[in-house]
Amino acid sequence: MLNNKIVVLGSTNQDLVNKSSHLPKKGETIIGYEFFSARGGKGANQAVAVSKMGGKLSFISCLGKDDFANQLIADYQQSGMDTSKMVQLEDVATGLALIMVDEQGCNCISVAPNANAMLTKAFVTEQLDSLRQADYLLMQLETPIDGVELAAKEAHQANTYVIINPAPAKPLSDDVYPYIDLITPNETETEILTGIKVTDHASAEAAATLLQQKGVKNVIITLGEKGAYLQSADGIKEIIAGFRVDAKDTTAAGDTFNGALTVALSEGKSLRDAVLFAHRASAISVSRMGAQSSIPSREEVEQFNH
Repeated sequence: MLNNKIVVLGSTNQDLVNKSSHLPKKGETIIGYEFFSARGGKGANQAVAVSKMGGKLSFISCLGKDDFANQLIADYQQSGMDTSKMVQLEDVATGLALIMVDEQGCNCISVAPNANAMLTKAFVTEQLDSLRQADYLLMQLETPIDGVELAAKEAHQANTYVIINPAPAKPLSDDVYPYIDLITPNETETEILTGIKVTDHASAEAAATLLQQKGVKNVIITLGEKGAYLQSADGIKEIIAGFRVDAKDTTAAGDTFNGALTVALSEGKSLRDAVLFAHRASAISVSRMGAQSSIPSREEVEQFNH
């Protein structure tokens, strides 16, 4: 099995989660019945997923010098994660996310970026050696877009395989698409990036083809419980079914999928087999509450039989 180096570049948040019967409408106050705090941020979630799946990980992120950051760094170190590139900055708080979850497992999230907003082009410039030495780079769009785009360009030019999970969805410069080896939007993000509403195989193919015309090599459009649509540079055009489970909380499902997918690719699996591996991991995660606490171990994913 290959043991390629993976760098995750992205956000770290402290999550404050409240569960209630339904999500509030505008101006509505509702009484929840379960509260807990957890660690989150799309970057950190994906880094934890990579680590739990056995990937050789380095995580680049910005945090504040506060109790949230001190505790999570200590916990990550104890779990064996490389935190040497997690930088604590003065005069800024660690990112914070307020999450509401209903009884069906649907959620809405409000994020205060705080230190995550410092992960700019200037900050990324100081991390270029790490990016160039990586075999795989996994990023999201919860940090400043100029940092993401610079990282993609520099990593690509060093022959690093660049994966972008475009969440939360933001427009990307047309200049950056040729640097992306794999993009993994969900249906909503796909529509924002392409203007095409994904409802079936034909619309997924049209959206993926447009992204490839912009320069992306491979496209995986995640379709929730329907699975994922894969359109690869070598001609695969296929919806790969997922696994049906009793969903309790979908908060980190996409992040678990992307982390597991990256590990599978780093171990030499084909794109199709990597999607199936990621489906198993995300199916387990949605059956549990929380973000990082819901991410399964490698052993759990390999034993999953559904």
